[in-house]
Amino acid sequence: MDSLLDFSDKVVLVTGAAQGFGKLLSIELAKRGAKLVIGDIKADQVQAVGDEIAATGAQVYAMSCNVAKADDCKAMVDKAVEVFGKLDIAVNNAGIAHHFGTIHEIDEAVMDQQFAVNVKGVQLGMKYQLSQMLQHGGGSILNVSSMAGLGGAPLAGAYAAAKHAVIGLTKTAAVEYAKKNIRVNAICPFFTLTPMVTNIADEELQQNLGRRAPIGRLAEPQEVVNTMLLMLSPGNTYLTGQCIAVDGGVSAI
Repeated sequence: MDSLLDFSDKVVLVTGAAQGFGKLLSIELAKRGAKLVIGDIKADQVQAVGDEIAATGAQVYAMSCNVAKADDCKAMVDKAVEVFGKLDIAVNNAGIAHHFGTIHEIDEAVMDQQFAVNVKGVQLGMKYQLSQMLQHGGGSILNVSSMAGLGGAPLAGAYAAAKHAVIGLTKTAAVEYAKKNIRVNAICPFFTLTPMVTNIADEELQQNLGRRAPIGRLAEPQEVVNTMLLMLSPGNTYLTGQCIAVDGGVSAI
């Protein structure tokens, strides 16, 4: 195995692992030797992902986790240490979208939910992940933001506000912990064909959204996960504080 993608003996925590990026990334990391603790609010579904990974011979522990709750975030880190003795890598992937609407149409409840899951969920995750990595001597954290966190996102204002906040947390943490051997980065995908998009956008809308990218289509989940693997690579030791757009050329316009 190429040493750049060798995660042997690395203990990795992934939130939002029941579907989408989280599920696919967990599977890919397991193929490369990682030991996994995976969580999701959808307990049955994340257990099924854990069973699928375990069937390949990889080491994995699946558990229920609501990232908006501090106790759940702490429990995932505690479980990684209990089962595998440490935590090397954490991926704060859990997130939610909302139905399209202009700013004046956004309900207070939608804003509250976006910030509870997409922002507080990242901060709480990092709170306990960083505490453990400081004890262990270093680590790497990858937060999942969005192209909506890098610019305006018409009809997705609450989501954009939350994903901008994820970038703020990411850059701040990167600076605060750089000298402690902890890297913190974010990935910022354009619309990708995960359930988060396909559940709210029909095929016609997906095609229309895809035309906004110079490449002319939406991203496949594997394309985004491939970049996540590279960002998490044990050999990628000088990358921190970066928010990488995986966008089919959108940010080049």
